[in-house]
Amino acid sequence: MLSTHSEQPVSAPAPVPVKIIVAGGFGVGKTTLVGAISEIPPLTTEAAMTSVGAGVDNPGAVTTKTTTTVAMDFGRITVDESLRLYIFGTPGQDRFGFMWNELTTGALGAIVLVDSRRIDDSFPALDFFENRALPFVVAVNQFSGHLSHNLDDVRDALDVDPDVPVIGTDARSRAAVKQTLLVLLDVVLQRAMGRAR
Repeated sequence: MLSTHSEQPVSAPAPVPVKIIVAGGFGVGKTTLVGAISEIPPLTTEAAMTSVGAGVDNPGAVTTKTTTTVAMDFGRITVDESLRLYIFGTPGQDRFGFMWNELTTGALGAIVLVDSRRIDDSFPALDFFENRALPFVVAVNQFSGHLSHNLDDVRDALDVDPDVPVIGTDARSRAAVKQTLLVLLDVVLQRAMGRAR
């Protein structure tokens, strides 16, 4: 006997969306990191730095940088059929700091990208995530392909909790950024398991 009901194919559930934040000081490589890992053309909101902003925007030692992120960077990476990461890069200039609350709403964790030649630029991001108890990792960007300082020295200078990973990364390298994201996901998972106990 033939069935009168047409069988619908069972489709796989949609991947779980996970929001990740990339933060840090001006010119540390946030836009580069998002672009290196994103499987889609990243959305960037770069604007030219002009003489009008000379008294407001402080490029510090980054004298060759000619643009700045004015809203956010956005990229996406599918980890597997069950997990998709949406990566948001924060603006690094102080005058755009008001956007951080909106960008971090609903985030699972964060990467604080650090230029170890400009450690002081990292403290606003560290304070922000520590105050909100958002899991994060510290990723020291390898400018010129090498670390300027030993990671233990960077940890001491930043004075982060012992359970916060401090790792080296290269914001230009997809493989290095992927490894950084995996470390962050492990931190998030460990914290979730600790709460479940």
